[in-house]
Amino acid sequence: MSVSGDLRSNPIPVVLLGSTGSIGTQAREVIEAHPGCFDVVGVSAGGHSVGELASQIASLKPAFVGVARDVRDELAAAVRALGGVCPEVFVGPEASVDVVRACVQHAGESSADSTPVVLNGITGGVGLSSTLAALQCGARLALANKESLVVGGALVKKAMRFPGQIVPVDSEHSAIAQALSSGVHERGLTSPVVSGRSEVADLVLTASGGPFRGRTRSQLRGVRAEQALAHPTWQMGPVVTINSSTLMNKGLELIEAHLLFDVAPEHIVATVHPQSIVHSMVTWCDGATTLQASPPDMRVPIALGLTWPQRLVGVKNPLTWGNASQWSFEPIDNETFPAVDLARFAVAASATHPAVLNAANEVLVDAFIAGEVPWLAIVDTVSAVVHEHEGVNAPSLEDTIAVQRWANRRARELVRASRWKDM
Repeated sequence: MSVSGDLRSNPIPVVLLGSTGSIGTQAREVIEAHPGCFDVVGVSAGGHSVGELASQIASLKPAFVGVARDVRDELAAAVRALGGVCPEVFVGPEASVDVVRACVQHAGESSADSTPVVLNGITGGVGLSSTLAALQCGARLALANKESLVVGGALVKKAMRFPGQIVPVDSEHSAIAQALSSGVHERGLTSPVVSGRSEVADLVLTASGGPFRGRTRSQLRGVRAEQALAHPTWQMGPVVTINSSTLMNKGLELIEAHLLFDVAPEHIVATVHPQSIVHSMVTWCDGATTLQASPPDMRVPIALGLTWPQRLVGVKNPLTWGNASQWSFEPIDNETFPAVDLARFAVAASATHPAVLNAANEVLVDAFIAGEVPWLAIVDTVSAVVHEHEGVNAPSLEDTIAVQRWANRRARELVRASRWKDM
């Protein structure tokens, strides 16, 4: 019997956080393409895409909904127009946390056989509280919000209730998890997140190179937001796409891989692979390398994140081998794209430097999209903020929130104070 068939007899309860964003809408496509395999018990969104959220409510029929903005009246009307009924709606900045807790409690009070899988597709450091809530409630967390680990790595790991509670959804970390699972057979591994993996020599993150691959720093003066948003292989949200253009996404992924897989940063390397077919690799101590390859479509790692360690049938047509093709790998130009080296510095400097890195980057990405700063100023300004930070050892949640606020404020000050004459 197929895995999809097995799931139809015992559907997986799912909570979609950031449901109207890129990850959330693709998760919906996966769920609707496999009817009967999933039971969506909750969704949350920022509230900016009321039409999409209403469509999800009418189609998926969640028991609980969360929106950061108070759009309850507009949402209820939109759901009614689609012939649906709007369920209980939580409102406010912690609405996603409320949805997670309500869904887990609902599962515990019902006849459900399993705790929900929480897919955290929220963009940015704001997703940390939802990650912590899911872990503390004992839910399985399918994590697409890499910023949770970057911002609150120690807090996230402390909140874990069982090995393998976090299943990575980023294509790179999903690839590493799959490679590790195939390689560490003697441990009977069913989880990608374990410690003490002495067999691993290096983790290799692949990067598409983004829209500016091959250009020099001087050639990138004056590039516009629409150019940076034109990614050659992936369809992603604007923040992730801009991060891909600067390779900041690869810096954040390096930090995430270090925390997920307990591999030292010096043993995590990045390489440019413009075809975006090989999603990451594991090099073993004996010299072998295991890679994971698939079409560049986020529905593949999303589906696996929802069903780990099982696989759904027919998520995407597989690669074919009847025609000639080539895969190429190139070193990163660290002079033009210094974000990966900056991330290495941050993760080695202190437990709070990565949070500062992420918070400052979020400010600069927004400023670039708004036309307030040039593209070259993004990583340069983030670097200035990171190097000003003094660091906090063993930070509490309050410490983490405080350093993010400082980084946010300091980045805005630098944006306002600079004239950007030569960029």
